Amino acid sequence: MSDDQPQHEAAERESGQARPARVPADPEQPGLPGLPAPGRCLVIGVLNVTPDSFSDGGAWFDRDAAIRHGLELAGQGADLVDVGGESTRPGAQRVPAGEELRRVLPVIGALTAAGVRVSVDTMRAQVAEAALSAGACLVNDVSGGLADPQMPRLVAQAGVAYVVMHWRGHSHDMMQRAAYRDVVGEVRAELRRRVDAIVAEGVDPSRIILDPGLGFAKNQDHNWALLTRLGEIAALGGGSRFPVLIGASRKSFLGRLLAAPDGTPRSFAGRDAATVAVTALAAAAGAWAVRVHDVPGNVDATRVAMAWRSASPAAAGTTEPESPRPGSESPRPGRELSRPGSESPRPGPELSRSDSELSRSGSESPRPAPASTRPAPESARLAPELAGPGEAG
Repeated sequence: MSDDQPQHEAAERESGQARPARVPADPEQPGLPGLPAPGRCLVIGVLNVTPDSFSDGGAWFDRDAAIRHGLELAGQGADLVDVGGESTRPGAQRVPAGEELRRVLPVIGALTAAGVRVSVDTMRAQVAEAALSAGACLVNDVSGGLADPQMPRLVAQAGVAYVVMHWRGHSHDMMQRAAYRDVVGEVRAELRRRVDAIVAEGVDPSRIILDPGLGFAKNQDHNWALLTRLGEIAALGGGSRFPVLIGASRKSFLGRLLAAPDGTPRSFAGRDAATVAVTALAAAAGAWAVRVHDVPGNVDATRVAMAWRSASPAAAGTTEPESPRPGSESPRPGRELSRPGSESPRPGPELSRSDSELSRSGSESPRPAPASTRPAPESARLAPELAGPGEAG
């Protein structure tokens, strides 16, 4: 920035000529029926109406406090507020359906009456049906329809958007199932089977959103591997591409990455800056939405990512050749990150690696595989003590 830039901006403000920068909408961002389409990665605010969620358990358990916080999240720029009444942190026990309904319905009703777009975070068709009747517009099911076989049929009948997360079991024992030979390949294969089963129940594929399930039966190395290969998750090894939701906010793999010298993980609120960093990276890679506890910084991150993607040569359908090197042959063309007009019916994040064919063999309920023998990522090599269970909820 030049030395006179601040003075120039101040003069613009005084004359009333200052204008916010306009960034073109990201053409790669898919819009889903009934949901916001701001042309950037969406930000979904987390509202846990629970006494025991890992990050903010009890903070919004009171009905009036929950409603106030939901309105605050929307006022800070959240595109949706995700209301949940059952903790899914590691070790959490399930609550009765009646208690879950008691927690979420008044909050959803009050928020939707105030004009807030709301999603419901539940594994139960009974709760989802009541929430949709109260005004919710999206079902966020961490089990991907495995916990309640009635869920896909309900979603199909309601015609709403449906988040299908990768899931290997309930919270009380899910970390015992965090064993993979190839975490990205296995998560893709298991999600592919869930999508096929859900579509067979009548759910419109254009309303399906995928979530790789960070922290759900995954340790820190698994989480990082999935985050760096979002395009492969979106493609599921086939021609169709799906929107991808990322839920990294305040989870333990960030707390352990930022641990104090004595190994004490960073506090939950102290992980918000790292969450913003993950949001920027995921949004720049083409994520459809991020689910976060602290909204303002993450909204800013998605706007930065939108500007980044809009300014890239691929956004304009062009590529930039590499500069020739002495003694080399003619320069190679740059690799296209996205191809407008491709045959894929639904746009999504760019591929970070080539797709590999996925095996569809195996049963619907995956069995734990031996631990990976692949080299650990740099974060683990630098701090071996960071390995540990994730937090999901």
